[in-house]
Amino acid sequence: MFHNDGFRILDRQECLRLLAKVPVGRVVYTRQALPAVLPVNFSLDTGSSVLLCTSASSDLVRAIDGVVVAFEADEFDAAAQSGWSVIVTGRASVVTDPAEHQRLTRTGPRSWAVVADGVFVRIESEMVSGRELVSVRDIA
Repeated sequence: MFHNDGFRILDRQECLRLLAKVPVGRVVYTRQALPAVLPVNFSLDTGSSVLLCTSASSDLVRAIDGVVVAFEADEFDAAAQSGWSVIVTGRASVVTDPAEHQRLTRTGPRSWAVVADGVFVRIESEMVSGRELVSVRDIA
């Protein structure tokens, strides 16, 4: 359904399908009691959680392990004035199970930065929301 502002609300399955299409999103978290946003590459895991691979000693891991964060990804076409945005909200945690870490080493995302002490961070998809902007010209 389109709202009169040109946005269409996406259901959970549409959101997850769109997330799987893009390699980069943004983690939204709190740093020193202020909002912080960091772009990261990611992938979706079984169960629709968001997976990141980063350095175990990173400021990001220290800030988000065990807390609720938001993760946002999007794709836009400026010429067509259209696109979509998806937000996943949930608890982030470092994967500590050795078997799970080994599985993710084979199937999970690879950090685009060089990391010697890589860990996987899982963001559970407790809340998933999204919307699509369709060009106003297309719905007018």
